[in-house]
Amino acid sequence: MSTACRLYLISPERLDHPAIFADELRAALSGGDVAAFQLRLKDVDDAAIGRAADTLRPICQQRDVAFIMNDRPDLAVALDCDGVHVGQEDMSCAEARRIVGPSRQVGVTAKASRHLAMEAAEAGADYVAFGAFFPSTTKAVTTPADLEIVEWWSELMEIPCVAIGGITVGNCRPVITAGADFLAVAGGVWNYADGPEAAVRAFNELFAARS
Repeated sequence: MSTACRLYLISPERLDHPAIFADELRAALSGGDVAAFQLRLKDVDDAAIGRAADTLRPICQQRDVAFIMNDRPDLAVALDCDGVHVGQEDMSCAEARRIVGPSRQVGVTAKASRHLAMEAAEAGADYVAFGAFFPSTTKAVTTPADLEIVEWWSELMEIPCVAIGGITVGNCRPVITAGADFLAVAGGVWNYADGPEAAVRAFNELFAARS
């Protein structure tokens, strides 16, 4: 029996009021199993990232949900995050690992590249992220990915892979079937018609049916 897929939440790109969003996060985490939450804020200063992290990190860590910082290994350390996720334009996996040390997670974006994924694995990444698999409302899709890359990776490698890009309750079944270890979801949870708690519950029901 294969290991069940798990949910990897990604924050909205702006959180003008982290204390208000905290209620949405609590609701989401009440909906069922969530492996990780990534704080991915764009076009804000470090102080705003710090305020958001200090508000949201305890909510995650009290529930054994890994709190991951996007792009910034230095802030991952300073703000006591559980790990960092770096893209191809940010810095190398090796440099991120040097900054965060051996005990924090390092995830690496591989887009739709087998070569980049293998490089990340060899450099010690804890997971690689493939995508985008669907049009996304939160990020421009520059490199569409095919499900074949997830199938290839899951058969070949023990390092887990994350599927990202426009994933929703309605379209995720083929990605789960392909063997993704985690589904990274932002709008598919926060914009779900019945609310984030219902979205997380629905994802977990799909995971259970496929495990």
